[in-house]
Amino acid sequence: MRRILVLLCTIFSIINVYLIFKWVPTEINQGAIQRILYIHVPLAWISMLAIIILAITSIIYLVTKKPIWDHISVSCAEVGIVAAIGMLISGIVWAKPVWGVWWTGEAKLTTALILFFIYCAYLMFRSYFPAGPLREKSAAVIAIIGAIDTPFIYFAAQIWEQNHPTIVIGPLATQESNLGGDLALTLLFSALTFSLIFFTIVYLQTRYKILEFKLEQFQKRA
Repeated sequence: MRRILVLLCTIFSIINVYLIFKWVPTEINQGAIQRILYIHVPLAWISMLAIIILAITSIIYLVTKKPIWDHISVSCAEVGIVAAIGMLISGIVWAKPVWGVWWTGEAKLTTALILFFIYCAYLMFRSYFPAGPLREKSAAVIAIIGAIDTPFIYFAAQIWEQNHPTIVIGPLATQESNLGGDLALTLLFSALTFSLIFFTIVYLQTRYKILEFKLEQFQKRA
């Protein structure tokens, strides 16, 4: 299973790089810098997906008290914070040539930064709070509360009526916001590739944490 997932991630990543830098045409208005879209949006998607799954697994852990769900939660948080960092950095790099500044107080940027701090709070709490059921339960509550930030990120531009690049695909798209077929296909494939990588890393991380947990339990009984 591990080898199959790693092989699939490698194949999809190679195809994705080809699509982004060779196959898809350069966007007319923004030029080559627009290619960051195919990295920035999937990273944003993964950062939000991770916190949602983290909240769901945290709820299941609180109900069942089974360690496996706590292991999945931590794995999601570790991958999620990396995605959040990548989202923020790629957004900053993209913003400079498009908006003329590295950072603004724009609502979507601010709520995305809050998501990063939520991941930091969750992981730091788990690192510094004494191990035990209380730590796991408290961390689960942080994750559940943190997931509330996700819809604010997604709808921030509409809620606060601020100008943030919006990707619209389908019948609701306007002439200004609609992605052409090649661009849309590349974006969707990139999101699929990042999703596959996300689930692969979470799966591998969870397996490692399960083995680590079993080893700790064995050492306690020895």
